[in-house]
Order: sequence, then C-alpha cells, then structure tokens
Amino acid sequence: MNENIRIKKDLDMFEKNLIKIKEKKISDLQKKTIELAKQYFNDSKYYLEKKDYFTAFGCINYAHGLLDAILNF
Repeated sequence: MNENIRIKKDLDMFEKNLIKIKEKKISDLQKKTIELAKQYFNDSKYYLEKKDYFTAFGCINYAHGLLDAILNF
C-alpha cells in the first residue's frame, strides 16, 4: 500500500473515532485534547496535500494517540 492510500485510511479512521468519542461523556480537559487532536488531523491533511507523507503520517499518528487516550481511559 502506498503512503497516500495509507494516510487517507488513517484520516478516515480518525473521523470514525471522533464519532465514537461523541458517545462518551467527556470532561473539559478531554475536550481540549480532542481539539488538539483535530488540529493534528487538519495538519495531516495539509501535509498530505503537499505530498509530505512523512510529516502527514506523523501528524495523524499523534492525533490517533490523543483520541485513543480518551477512548481507552
């Protein structure tokens, strides 16, 4: 699988996880963390458009980590 396809799949997965988060009761601190994750998500889309796959992949992975922390704890 090439980098472009992989990153697009990760972007799609992130959006699905945002839907899961809406089903949970979240604190104000968690809301701030979600906003930060969304910023990394948007950064990933920006770098993907620029074909900077390395940075795009790093951004989406960081965004996933932030959401995972909320989803799992």
